[in-house]
Amino acid sequence: MNFKLISALAAGLLLTGPAFAATVTVDFDGLNDFDFIGDAYNGGTSTPANSSTTPYAGPNYGISFGPGVIAASNSADFTYYSNAPSAGAVMAAVDAEGAMNVASGFTGQLSFYYSTTENTSVSVYSGLNGTGDLLGTVSLLANATAANGCTEITYCFWTAATFDFAGLAKSIQFGTANLAAFDNVTVNAVPLPAAGWLLLSALGGFGALRRKFAA
Repeated sequence: MNFKLISALAAGLLLTGPAFAATVTVDFDGLNDFDFIGDAYNGGTSTPANSSTTPYAGPNYGISFGPGVIAASNSADFTYYSNAPSAGAVMAAVDAEGAMNVASGFTGQLSFYYSTTENTSVSVYSGLNGTGDLLGTVSLLANATAANGCTEITYCFWTAATFDFAGLAKSIQFGTANLAAFDNVTVNAVPLPAAGWLLLSALGGFGALRRKFAA
């Protein structure tokens, strides 16, 4: 048995395995109005403000939200937004804890759509919940204005924002509370290297088997 060849192939697969970031977009569709988003994209569920609504469980992206982040969804009683990139729901920060956390980290670039009544900003940090080093900030100009037709509906005009940063980020702080709505937040999330660990285990097994045959 050619153990050198097998080991080389396995090592090659490891190097080309899940070492690259995966693009993930959180669109908030499916969430109920005033849901605390929480762990809805982290293998858990949202926390509805209304006990009569069903908690939402989205795709498990390994992304969680701080207690100051809620969903806004239009209803028969009230329309918060129009013309959003994804119509189901949008996200808003309601206090200083309005952070999105990516436990495994994300790299390179952040993009999203926003609608804001006043100038604000979004910042990226190396730690969870807006802690650690500040890796980058993007300024957002007010666009939910009467000049853009936003008179009866607060968040009617949406702008795409993208900015690059260096380093491994773990959280996004969504500016000043109660000013803006966000949609389609996209990050290059670093995946958990489950497949890589399996390959490393396989290499260890090859080594043990080789020692057995050599004895």
